[in-house]
Amino acid sequence: MADRSGRGSRQEAAPAADDKVVSIELGRVPRTAKRSVRQPLAQIHILGAMRAVSWSGQNLLPRGRRARALLGYLCLHPGESVTRSHLAALLWDRVADAQAATSFRQALRELSQAMGPLAQELIGGERNSVSLDASFCWIDAHEVLASAWPSSSGDIATHAPGELLEGLDGISVSFDQWLLIARTHFTGRLRERLEAELKAAAGRGAEERAAMARRVIDFDPTHEGASRSLMRALLEMGERAQALHEYERCRDAVRASLDVEPSAETRALYQALRTVSSASASPAAVPPSDNPPPQLPGRGASRLRVMVRPFQPLVPSLESPAVLLSQEVAAGLARFRWFDVTAPSSYRDSSLLPQNQAEYVVEGHLSGGGQRVQVSVRLLDIASSSQLVWSDRFDVSASELDELNERVVGPVAARIEPVILFIEGQKRKGHPRDADSLVLKAIPLMYSMERDKYEFAGKLIAEALKADDGNANVLAWAAYWQVWYVGQGWAADPAQALVTAEDRAVRAIRLDPENAEALGIYGHICAFLNKDFEAAMHYFDRALQLNPNLAFIWALSAPTCCYIGQPDLALRRLDRYRELAPADPMFSLWEYFYAIAHFFKRDYERAVVIGRRAAKANPDFVNGYKPLIAALGHLGQAEEAAPYIARLLRLEPNFTVASFGSVYPFLRQSDRDHYMEGLLLAGAPRG
Repeated sequence: MADRSGRGSRQEAAPAADDKVVSIELGRVPRTAKRSVRQPLAQIHILGAMRAVSWSGQNLLPRGRRARALLGYLCLHPGESVTRSHLAALLWDRVADAQAATSFRQALRELSQAMGPLAQELIGGERNSVSLDASFCWIDAHEVLASAWPSSSGDIATHAPGELLEGLDGISVSFDQWLLIARTHFTGRLRERLEAELKAAAGRGAEERAAMARRVIDFDPTHEGASRSLMRALLEMGERAQALHEYERCRDAVRASLDVEPSAETRALYQALRTVSSASASPAAVPPSDNPPPQLPGRGASRLRVMVRPFQPLVPSLESPAVLLSQEVAAGLARFRWFDVTAPSSYRDSSLLPQNQAEYVVEGHLSGGGQRVQVSVRLLDIASSSQLVWSDRFDVSASELDELNERVVGPVAARIEPVILFIEGQKRKGHPRDADSLVLKAIPLMYSMERDKYEFAGKLIAEALKADDGNANVLAWAAYWQVWYVGQGWAADPAQALVTAEDRAVRAIRLDPENAEALGIYGHICAFLNKDFEAAMHYFDRALQLNPNLAFIWALSAPTCCYIGQPDLALRRLDRYRELAPADPMFSLWEYFYAIAHFFKRDYERAVVIGRRAAKANPDFVNGYKPLIAALGHLGQAEEAAPYIARLLRLEPNFTVASFGSVYPFLRQSDRDHYMEGLLLAGAPRG
């Protein structure tokens, strides 16, 4: 979908070179003058059942599905001149060009007839292009996303009652592909806007926070962040019973929609609310529970044991945030399948915490007061004489204390996980026998992308499968190992290797449906192997809903966003990865994803800068060279590309642009052609 400036369509569905879009000049009043028109001539609804009515109530909607699809496309690209040949190819992709052009003229005529006299004002065009003058239109999708849309305008479900261009699926394969991208983009922007408003409401009164949380829940009944915000606001308002009821509603919605239980974080808040005296309206009264939070499936005796001490408030006014923060840090860490977490609520007296029951201990304290609060957190390696292995400090305003999950809990959990896994992979120098330990030893070897180390990692994973072939973690990483082994060009039988990868990933998520890593890895396989992008995005989003602190999946989902033509979404996901885990030891590998995203944005200079750095950091990673080479090709720098092509061919001797284009997962042919063109311009072998 286009942004408000009209630039988006050039990236989403770029026409061929001979279909260059030109501006429309029909001798009418300039568009800048028309912006002063107050009363729209038409109201067009493209959310839910499509409707279009004039200012007088006259129906303007054509009867034919393709004519409606044409109107919907123009509504999502307001004011832009779109070539007729592009629209004809989009709506009639299985007929000859001449027949498609004839059918397009008929659909455009039908649309104009349905609009009657208003067509002259609303529909513009030249011989080779057509446009919708949105200055005379009210379009619901744009109004919903407009920053000026007032929060007090009511529940968002009233304004966004259904799916974008509902009922227009199946018109053509090309249109279905475009529609998938448009819906994903719209839903993502709407979610971002609502979440931004929810975050902005953090410093306001409980009633206003509750109202904003309900608007988010109207949009997405399974949004656990909004549900938790609503539960806290209701507790402050003295409505403890309603807060508990909200948990039950959220639980039922998550079960019905995703077939999983609410996250450990939400369950921990629920358990805390249950212990609050019904006469109290403050979480400060939450006593520690005698029972630890329920264990997630798939735990084993070999999991790493992490203990979270009760965080210490250095001033009395911070007692309540300290209690909840330590509980939610424990819940956030419990989402990671590598850890068995002992929560602070398991012990009434922190001095009695049995340190010999954990390999790692997390502790922290809150200080400050007034307008600013400082949260200090550190991680101790108990097995190494309580050695300090990680620490960080977070400075938040008092108004942001209700958003500690976003500002503190998420980053703490996301940064601790790779630190522990890296330490475990490095220090287990012997020959571990349990399955989880074998995989932990294998992971850093995999990320080296050096063939000898990578294949040794494969042997460790194979041994882990023999030790425990019912371990979801092991199966997920066994699948992941196969995918990258094929991607590096090392697999003797790539087709069979990918089948094996898919089988293991499916088994992993069947064994443990809440294993976010397994779901994310399966999403990557759906895109890379099956080119099923809708399924890929579904599994990525489900993984991040189960564990939004899993930085690895934020990064892994970015290439798929590029494959479906959404590099801006890819960059946002990569930025979230960097926010969560800025010191991730594996960043040098993920950095090349930035090069891919900037290449898809046609920002070749930036792609080259990042691509050079990524190639230097991982010289044996074959796919790291491809976006760099293609960007250099489009910049006309074939001479600089030559040594990178030589390295690529040493790593993948059979590489050709033709073979790359036949197997690489692109949703749109225009993106495939663009990538291949860059490789050819750089001097890569055609094949």
